Amino acid sequence: MSQTNTSLLDEVVQWSQETCRRELKAVLPKLTSLHYEADTWDDHLRILKIITEMFLPHIGLSELEEECFSKILPKAVTMFDNMMKEIMNQVGELSSQNTELCAFLRNILQAMVQVIDALSICVRHVGSFEEGLCFDAIRSLLTCILKVLRETFQHCKDSEVVYCGRLSLVADLLQGLFKEAYSLQKSLLEVLDRISLDTSASDEEVSDIVTVVHSLLDICTIISNLDIALHANTWKFLIKQSLKYQSLVEEQLHHGDIVNSLSDNLLASFHSCVEMAEQIKLASLQESVQSPEYKLFQKTAKMCRFFANTLVHYIKEFKYFLTKKSSCFHQLYLQIISKFPPSLCAPSLPTALAGELNASALVPMDAFLLQLLPLRPFAEVVLQPDMWLSPEHEFPHFLMLVNIMGQLLSQPEEVMQLWYPGSQLSGDTQRIPLYQAIFISFRRCYTERKLPVLVPGVMLKGQAQVEVTLHQHICVQLCASVAVLPPVYFPVLEHCLVDAVLQADTLTALLAADVWCFTVRYGTAELCLHHVLLIAQLVKACRTECYQLFHLGSLLKRMVFLMTPSHQLELVAEFPPSKVENLPVWHHVLLRALSQDVRLRVETEIVGLMQRVLTEWQDGGYKLGEVDKVNAALGSLLSVLRGQSSPEEPCLLSAVRMTTQLWSRLSPTQLQTHPVLQHTLKLLLSATTVLVKSIKPETISQALLCLEAVVSQKCPDHLLLAALEFLSSLGKMFFPADIQSQILPRLSSLFGVLLADKSWLLHQHALEAFSYFAENTNHEEVISQSLCVEETKTKVVNYLSKTLNSLEDVESRLQRLKREKSVIERHNEKLESKESGSDKQAAEAEAITDSEPSPKRARQETSAEEEYDRHIQMAQSSLKALQALVESKANTTAPPPSWLEGKLQELMTLITEITVRDHTT
Repeated sequence: MSQTNTSLLDEVVQWSQETCRRELKAVLPKLTSLHYEADTWDDHLRILKIITEMFLPHIGLSELEEECFSKILPKAVTMFDNMMKEIMNQVGELSSQNTELCAFLRNILQAMVQVIDALSICVRHVGSFEEGLCFDAIRSLLTCILKVLRETFQHCKDSEVVYCGRLSLVADLLQGLFKEAYSLQKSLLEVLDRISLDTSASDEEVSDIVTVVHSLLDICTIISNLDIALHANTWKFLIKQSLKYQSLVEEQLHHGDIVNSLSDNLLASFHSCVEMAEQIKLASLQESVQSPEYKLFQKTAKMCRFFANTLVHYIKEFKYFLTKKSSCFHQLYLQIISKFPPSLCAPSLPTALAGELNASALVPMDAFLLQLLPLRPFAEVVLQPDMWLSPEHEFPHFLMLVNIMGQLLSQPEEVMQLWYPGSQLSGDTQRIPLYQAIFISFRRCYTERKLPVLVPGVMLKGQAQVEVTLHQHICVQLCASVAVLPPVYFPVLEHCLVDAVLQADTLTALLAADVWCFTVRYGTAELCLHHVLLIAQLVKACRTECYQLFHLGSLLKRMVFLMTPSHQLELVAEFPPSKVENLPVWHHVLLRALSQDVRLRVETEIVGLMQRVLTEWQDGGYKLGEVDKVNAALGSLLSVLRGQSSPEEPCLLSAVRMTTQLWSRLSPTQLQTHPVLQHTLKLLLSATTVLVKSIKPETISQALLCLEAVVSQKCPDHLLLAALEFLSSLGKMFFPADIQSQILPRLSSLFGVLLADKSWLLHQHALEAFSYFAENTNHEEVISQSLCVEETKTKVVNYLSKTLNSLEDVESRLQRLKREKSVIERHNEKLESKESGSDKQAAEAEAITDSEPSPKRARQETSAEEEYDRHIQMAQSSLKALQALVESKANTTAPPPSWLEGKLQELMTLITEITVRDHTT
């Protein structure tokens, strides 16, 4: 700097305030020019200090920007940037031994403090004006301060990295720098808060507001971990300005960046709270509310609540500018809910800490969700058909759907239209109905259902009832929703219930059945009739045993209880039990659900049909192709037997007679080769279990003989379960001495085989059946003979003494259920893919048939070889049964009848004739 300029500065610093005011117009331009041309930081700072301290107080508000701020502040910021760069260039060599460099860097930091101090003087001067504050008067000041604040806070944040292990050499100056910046920002925000604009504001002023908001957003990102109070106050001002000038700036604000930052801060403070709570628990400090750890937890929880409420408020005001963030909002909700009970991912926290965390994060989530309900993109995210979620978010998603269902009733019609029916127009992004989404999500929560997760019950007089299972909880919530569902959405509900009942997961189908039964019970009797007829038609349409038939049959069984007697008569009229094609319907009806008159009519028709089917089968020569019809009738007869505690005498006698007749026709050899007869065996075993006290010992012996034939080879589990039920019922039977040799050894053998089965399900049922038999039987030798194998004996003894081999701890059980989930899901998917494949093949076959009609359908005949095989097997079976009967009588005093030998000779002659004819053809 020249000697002349130095002399000017030396002279000016000696002036009084009055002289400065008087010479302002003449000297200020010279000073600003000198400031611009200054070569060193010291000259810059000296001139800047003179201008701000001596001349600035005399400049009017209207002249500040043009005469002062726009001319000196950009240069000051450039100098500040250069100082920051110089620190970054030199700090690598900093050490306690390098005193010269240490002093140099400390001088730079002190100079930076002086720059901030000069800016603070500018802000204070602007704030001294009581009226007329506007952005035009402080545009350069505002821009420069925001930039200096951002760089200062960033430098303080990075100080540990920048200075590495040498931070202590400059820590005092960095702390002072931060405090000056803190004070500067506070003063600036106070000034900005006093500025008011109306709708006539210029584009430049609107741009200033937007710049302030976005700059403060950048600063918030930097200071998030520096100072809690500064961070919170900056966010408060940012949101306040956004709302204050909402109509002016809403089109220009970076709403996505703002909510992203709010969400990140919310999650960061929330996760910090969770971690601190866990550490407090581990350190056993939860009772010490005055401990530093507890106080820090409370401060962080307060910030968490602040960010949650701020996010909710911002979404409320700008929701229609945030539609692209719907997926982020969904994930945010899931991440927070997953850390609270009853989620399996939730940590176990002390009650007091959990309560504070609940108030800070969980409670605001209800308001958060409420603000998102009107957004179509949010509904599209939540209700997308093939949503993939991580395992820990499946259950929170389910809870969110239930929460949405509960909040919908207070929403306007257009919001309900978004959620209840799903997408309806072809051009819409696909959305499934809310009820369907709930059932799908419930199905995916296998682990939570099986554990089971417990949730608070329904509120009663302000107090929560005892905790209930997830199934009970959602069932109550769904039924409450159905009770107040607008009628226009009832068809959607019906479709969702049908879909849920017809999918493969049994527990989900059971939930849908519960809701369906409530629906018809809550509705009219005519609605109940309509649905029963519909379900009965679906049951009748099921061609084979499948999971859909099981689910529909269970639902039909329950719904018949809800029908009026007159409507039960309509059901009988629509599906007469006297017709074979209707028997699948009555197979799934508990007759005790019917009124007395209707029950007697159905019993009579079913028993009559059973007798007619048996007669036709007998008259037709007991053809194997007619066994399906016999099985259908037998299944309905079984429903009659199970439908009441004590069947009427004529019904009982008829059932015993027909059951005995069927047992006489079963051949052990045929059972091993024809699955249809194994189904007959299963039904006969179940019927005999009910009628066991009226069945003759000879028939019991034939049943055991048949059982031996199928148990010796692999057969379906349901057949073995029916066999165990039958065997246990024999405990109340006493067999005469002359037939004990045919029954008791077989009984022991069967129990021994079934008790040794490796399937845990069959083994458990075998233990229960054997236990029941042992408690009631008089034939105690069966018990000892069944337990010849030591391992089997040990298992039975342990079961009877209720000995537990090992207790599964909670974590092991949880991991096992998680592994089971994948197995069950694959199984259900396999069932459904197999079913859809069968439906597709049937549809293709039907399409071919419809497109090319045959003038005359060919008669379906079995091949000649199959006919021969069937008759030979029947003959072999009869002869083996005759042989067994002769051998059993050999050691008794009752000889075979005298005509037996003659009949056998006739059979031999017949066999010879058949053989000769075969050779001659």
